[in-house]
Amino acid sequence: MRNVSEIIEQYLKQTLQQSPDGVIEIQRNELADQFNCVPSQINYVISTRFTLEKGYIVESKRGGGGYIRIQRIELQSHGAVMDHIFQTIGTHMDQLASEGLLYQLEEGGFITSREAAFMKAAITREVLILKLPLRDEIRARILKAMLISLLSK
Repeated sequence: MRNVSEIIEQYLKQTLQQSPDGVIEIQRNELADQFNCVPSQINYVISTRFTLEKGYIVESKRGGGGYIRIQRIELQSHGAVMDHIFQTIGTHMDQLASEGLLYQLEEGGFITSREAAFMKAAITREVLILKLPLRDEIRARILKAMLISLLSK
């Protein structure tokens, strides 16, 4: 059985997918009531599963009429994906950011779940047993090389 966080995440993703402009605005308290959970559970889902690295922009406005706006960043063309990879990876990349990028590419259908798992396995801190910042530099080089090789036509 799925937990509440997974159910909320799935609901928000479906709602985003159905939105014609790829943007949704939600009331945190209303959503918490809908899923019979505390508002901090909504915050947790949004802060961990709707990050920039995973392809989302989140904006919140507090107060009585406050809302949380979630926007999906779509990578629509191969060129845009390659540009995004170069901009995101840079010269150093930590494990969380690299996993977020792979998640975003998998969600967009640019890589398979098997390819994502293969790359994640190669760039974990358990494999790259090096001191920082060298580890993040090597991770960036490996990830960039693998993605360029995989996605180049």
